[in-house]
Amino acid sequence: MTIRTEDVIATPVVSTRSVSVRQVLALIVVLAKLRIVTLLLAAAWGGAMLASGGRPAAADLLLLTITGALAAGGSGAINQYLERDQDARMKRTRRRPLATGQVRPVWVLVGGAGSVVAAVGLALLAGNLALAFFLALGAFIYIGIYTLWLKPRTLLNVVIGGAAGSAAVLSGSAAVGHWADSGALLLAALLFTWSPSHFWSLALVYRKDYASASFPMLPVVMERRRAVLWTLVHMAVTAAIGLLLAVHPALGWAYFAPILAATLWLGRDSIGLLRAHQQGSEGEEGRQAMTLFKASNIYLALVLLMICIAAII
Repeated sequence: MTIRTEDVIATPVVSTRSVSVRQVLALIVVLAKLRIVTLLLAAAWGGAMLASGGRPAAADLLLLTITGALAAGGSGAINQYLERDQDARMKRTRRRPLATGQVRPVWVLVGGAGSVVAAVGLALLAGNLALAFFLALGAFIYIGIYTLWLKPRTLLNVVIGGAAGSAAVLSGSAAVGHWADSGALLLAALLFTWSPSHFWSLALVYRKDYASASFPMLPVVMERRRAVLWTLVHMAVTAAIGLLLAVHPALGWAYFAPILAATLWLGRDSIGLLRAHQQGSEGEEGRQAMTLFKASNIYLALVLLMICIAAII
């Protein structure tokens, strides 16, 4: 089965070359930001595991996974629709399908909006009003508050925008009927503090990129020393919350021991960034910032994985 190029690719020249279903799916993966979708689903599963004591119903997890993927993927597509002009000006994002003109923007907007509406609708049809609320809240924060309002205007963009990740966690606890579980609230707080440190690490590397796109990320509008310090402060708070999660009845030592090791590793990379900055080498600072960015990804993945494992055992 194939889909004609002229039905998918927005080019001024009509081509007879066919695009395979595999290629179309590859475009969807990029437009939906699959990495972010996977991360948010893992966060939602973590909230579900904590709120259910490691015993969520299979039907609840299935509903959470389907609706969470639709809401997160749709929000990611709308984000790229809204930022397609800025993406074209940034080295890191200039190869995205909308930035290169591969896909008709209106299709992405309609598909993204339809996915979000479908997610909320499915949750409502299943009778879970709290799940529908947090799915809608996460999409609203990411699209309306973060992408449209804050990101082009203030360095607080990823601080407040981090609440979208918190909403994903609470959608997980809502899916199992206990959205206000103490562990889920702590995990939501961790996502909230993790987001700024994670994205500021990346912005330290791509400072010129964000400046060329007129995004007032912290490292763009603030001197490097203060940007590094604020990044490390948020990273430290994130690590503290990660360790505090061990007091939840569903976790304990099975969670605490590996996360303590991960926290020490994260601390080592944080100190590496601080030392690189103090040495005054912008190139070395950028390399250490990228190292910390990758470490923060792995750290969060380990936290979410160990939550699921420890809660089950």
